[in-house]
Amino acid sequence: MDWFTADGYWLSRLIFQRALAGVYLFAFLTAVLQFRALIGERGMLPVPDFVRRTDWHSAPGLFRFHYSDRFFAFVSWTGCALAVALLTGVDSYVPLWAAMLLWALPWALYLSIVQVGQTWYSFGWESLLLETGFLAVFLGNAHTAPPVLVLWLLRWVLFRVEFGAGMIKIRGDECWRKLTCLYYHHETQPMPGPLSWFFHRLPKPVHRVEVAANHVTQLLVPVLLFTPQPVASAAAGLMIVTQLWLVLSGNFAWLNWVTITLALSAVDWSLFTEPPAQSAPPLWYEIVVIAVTALVVFLSYRPARNLVSSRQVMNRSFDPLHLVNTYGAFGSISRVRLEVAVEGTDEPVLHDGTVWREYGFRGKPGDPRRLPRQFAPYHLRLDWLMWFAALSPAYAGPWFGQFVERLLENDRDTLRLLRHNPFPEAPPTHVRARVYRYRFTTWRELRATGRWWHRTYVRDFMPPVSLGPAWLSPTRRP
Repeated sequence: MDWFTADGYWLSRLIFQRALAGVYLFAFLTAVLQFRALIGERGMLPVPDFVRRTDWHSAPGLFRFHYSDRFFAFVSWTGCALAVALLTGVDSYVPLWAAMLLWALPWALYLSIVQVGQTWYSFGWESLLLETGFLAVFLGNAHTAPPVLVLWLLRWVLFRVEFGAGMIKIRGDECWRKLTCLYYHHETQPMPGPLSWFFHRLPKPVHRVEVAANHVTQLLVPVLLFTPQPVASAAAGLMIVTQLWLVLSGNFAWLNWVTITLALSAVDWSLFTEPPAQSAPPLWYEIVVIAVTALVVFLSYRPARNLVSSRQVMNRSFDPLHLVNTYGAFGSISRVRLEVAVEGTDEPVLHDGTVWREYGFRGKPGDPRRLPRQFAPYHLRLDWLMWFAALSPAYAGPWFGQFVERLLENDRDTLRLLRHNPFPEAPPTHVRARVYRYRFTTWRELRATGRWWHRTYVRDFMPPVSLGPAWLSPTRRP
């Protein structure tokens, strides 16, 4: 079938596949380096407990058959090895069926991780990586020309990512319609980056231009993905520029990088280079791709309906395998930044003069003198959930008590998630949590104090607790 392939997109496929393999590598590294404290056998939300509470249909995956920390580490390190192999182009040197298997394995492994990740893996970029990774299985390798149907499906994913984010903003917080959301967002976003202070201090007219440009990129430009070249390439290019702007202004794990990867697949690189000789695809491959396309079209009904619904939801999976999802971000914007600071003391008896020492997190604001760091595309899961905890204690209910208990034990795996442990020799006797309001300092304050943040105490988040009978009472937990 002559219509089945698009020879000119061979380089688009190559760049897309290598970029996606790089994202997979960060995703698996994040899993292997953090899982023991989060979802391990002694983690805050242990996988074995979750598996006992749920059924196969709601969360299918490898860990339904067996779970141990050693097995999870094996799965994660295997995912890292497969990502490295794909990043170096191993799939170009094997038969088509073997290349498809190489791409199917990291998808299946990461799906298994997400299925048991619970609240730590409840972010939209998990589903986005899985949906993109599933389509990558059927994109072929250097032996055959890229299939047109899969290329269109990748654009369909990109359209839903951008348009869904645009619609949730227009329907949500009025500051998006007034073009004023970026008066606050760079300061109140979940995890600011090293340039976020400078972005926040841009003149307000520039912020308004940023918001207006965002609306154009997310509401108008995505439609151009389905127009002839070179217009579609130009639309993808605008999306890439916008995503790079977001990379510079904050830490959003691999959300921006997967979106960039999808946009790269829509660029017609044949405008700059001639395609190599490629063989016609085998019949079995054509049948599989057509069947997968029909499946995705069928599963797209509910996500598509959600896009035009007045009750639009964001970051929702409509099937247990995360094959076709709905996306969106920041439908509402916080005007004030609240942070939960966790403190401990080694004094056996508390009194008015008790000295409390603060735990340092890797990414979330803590020490006002510390400039935020760049971590994305690496994902600091605990730091992100701490941001949600500051918005409402309900977000922390399932895990915060376990987190504090691990700090009272000086648990090695939990402490590895942190930047600074103020009790390296012996665990604290008591731990408490307090809520502070943070704001970026002004230029004058920064020069005078050397502080990037100014913070003021707001309220207690959790009163002092210690290990013992009182700790076992649910009323002691947030």
